Amino acid sequence: MGSNRDRDEEGRARNARPRDGLGRPLPYGAAGVPRQPEGVRRTPAETVAEAQRLLDEGKPFHAHEVFEDAWKTGPAGEEGLWRGLAQLAVGVTHAARGNSGGAAALLRRGADNIAPYGSPYGLDVPGLCAWARRLAAELDTNPEPRDAAALAPTLRPTR
Repeated sequence: MGSNRDRDEEGRARNARPRDGLGRPLPYGAAGVPRQPEGVRRTPAETVAEAQRLLDEGKPFHAHEVFEDAWKTGPAGEEGLWRGLAQLAVGVTHAARGNSGGAAALLRRGADNIAPYGSPYGLDVPGLCAWARRLAAELDTNPEPRDAAALAPTLRPTR
């Protein structure tokens, strides 16, 4: 009996349904947001720039995928940094979807994961930690869904 699951060329299960900017599956045939290719090797600067672009466009789920690539392919010893940044992006995703409890937990976990890293690659780690903790506290008291682009953090300090 064959499987009806979508599979990639290697036979791994992959959901080929189109997705919206928050990563939610849409019906087959619907116009979705182009998915981020998986396993892309980028420099840290390219990772930060691409993730910022996606966050600013209200696509935090897709930004999370960019950070996930860096987490899996980046320099040894930086997994926690990139994983934490991915968690912040997923926290924004959940806040925009209306899952305030999950969003707050991921924002706090992401802040805890990136805090030890200082400010590599021009990242504003102290500012991101403060932003994430403020947003988590706000979500604890006001669980209404938010606009993802309006929530987007600034990854590098502005001058």
